[in-house]
Amino acid sequence: MATAAAPRVSGLLGRSRLLSRPMSSGAHGEEGSARMWKALTYFVALPGVGVSMLNVFLKSHHGEEERPEFVAYPHLRIRSKPFPWGDGNHTLFHNPHVNPLPTGYEDE
Repeated sequence: MATAAAPRVSGLLGRSRLLSRPMSSGAHGEEGSARMWKALTYFVALPGVGVSMLNVFLKSHHGEEERPEFVAYPHLRIRSKPFPWGDGNHTLFHNPHVNPLPTGYEDE
């Protein structure tokens, strides 16, 4: 029953017209397309970047948050061999306030 209805439904949807239309946006004219993308750049993308920059600026000046208490879980901060730089215990971009060592925070 469903197979008999399939040709009628595809005929109603106009499948043949969809396949004959070009799919590129170049059919609307090169000049209009460039104008549209220029407008999108100035009125959507640049204000979006500005709002994102404002959000980052306001969040960075929000205040200092307290760091979480150090809990020495056995599956975290496993050092099977030392790092090839420094004393071998600090990561490459180590921040003593944020990144704990296997024994805890450095400034505690």
